[in-house]
Amino acid sequence: MKSSTITRDDRKHLKEPVSPSATGEVQGFDHVQRTTLALDATAARASVDSLNQLLADTITLRDLYKKHHWQASGPTFYMLHLLFDKHAGEQTRLIDLVAERIQVLGGVAIAMGADVAEATLIPRAPKGREDTAAQLARLLHAHEAILLEARAMARGTATAGDIGTDDIIVSDVIRTNELQVWFLAQHLP
Repeated sequence: MKSSTITRDDRKHLKEPVSPSATGEVQGFDHVQRTTLALDATAARASVDSLNQLLADTITLRDLYKKHHWQASGPTFYMLHLLFDKHAGEQTRLIDLVAERIQVLGGVAIAMGADVAEATLIPRAPKGREDTAAQLARLLHAHEAILLEARAMARGTATAGDIGTDDIIVSDVIRTNELQVWFLAQHLP
């Protein structure tokens, strides 16, 4: 690891922040706190677990869109460059919505890249640039994975009585992903 280029002599900037617990955590990732949402604790726990999976996959999809936005090429470069960026922005909105729902339910939202990479069901893209057909296929595959899990989740949350989570999954996650699939599919030969 490189040494700091900061020229302060007191080195206070390199010290760990003071925290009230030995680990720095105030709530473990696997712990769901009781809430006063009039929702069964088992249902809340199931929703938190499912939403964290959905969150990891949505973060991965957003990152795929940004990768392809930066690496678009060919005769449709400009059109796809703009489309990929627009879709990445829409996925970012979903990320925030899903993460906040996890917190509302008393859970802890997955947040760090390494944790997301471990949890996602979406295959990792290569570091290099792919051609347009491969980019579109990769994005469509990621959308399909999210839509399959979102539909199963919506059935589960509806049955468990978690209509708040169900509403987000159906009204936001499913509808946004379906619309994005439609736009992407129009670019296929």
